[in-house]
Amino acid sequence: MMAYYQLIQRETDAQGTVRARYHSTDLAQGAWNEHEQHMAPATGIICAELDRFLPRQNMRIGRISLDILGLIPAGEFEIVTRVIRPGKTIELIESEMRAQSKVCIVARTWRMLTQNSRTVHELEDQVVNGPEQAPIWEGIRQWPGGFIQSIEARSHERRAGRGIVWLSTAHAMIEGESSSDFVRLMGLVDTANGIVPRQDWPFKWGFPNLDLQIHLHRMPQGHWLGLETVQQYGEDGIGLTSSVLHDLHGPFGRSEQILTLRPIA
Repeated sequence: MMAYYQLIQRETDAQGTVRARYHSTDLAQGAWNEHEQHMAPATGIICAELDRFLPRQNMRIGRISLDILGLIPAGEFEIVTRVIRPGKTIELIESEMRAQSKVCIVARTWRMLTQNSRTVHELEDQVVNGPEQAPIWEGIRQWPGGFIQSIEARSHERRAGRGIVWLSTAHAMIEGESSSDFVRLMGLVDTANGIVPRQDWPFKWGFPNLDLQIHLHRMPQGHWLGLETVQQYGEDGIGLTSSVLHDLHGPFGRSEQILTLRPIA
């Protein structure tokens, strides 16, 4: 079965910086332009590099902050990953996706010390109905592009501006490699911006996101990502898509996406 990306080469220099070259497949195609990658699998391939980057016992990723500097070109690209703030209990990692001689995504990731905090464990986000009995939601197919066509969507409840949608994909992130649950689910998070649009199709306003912020109070498990999403449009051309992130065991984190609202001619 086709994967989202094909690895060309990966190498590590004397300073520990990892450079990985990839080629995107048609499955990674974006929804706004046919010659670009969708931010969701682009996030996933960055997370695949983070997943294997200088692993340390008793530390895990707690936050990933991705800034989108422009269109993410389809085809060949490079991800450069390095530590920019080393530490015994926290470290900051930077990943850059570079394509056509430009940096198109900058991701900064906090990796943090883990310890047993069960005695103070409490959550405010509530468990939502899972995907098992939810009907397939074909409405997501209104979005074009290979990525959206590659995923399965189910939903118990949704309306313009708010809803809960479960997503899954049968495709690996990298050809010939199995994808961890973390990589598989992080590669779906950016889809949140398209599941509860505040407009009917065809849209009169575009609302692409300029970033993706992911905070994880628990590492996700399984192959289903639940997005409990709210989308809001401000009065001056700026909007916000906010999501509680779920797996089959309950909520595990949150995501935010800042939107630029632009009339479509």
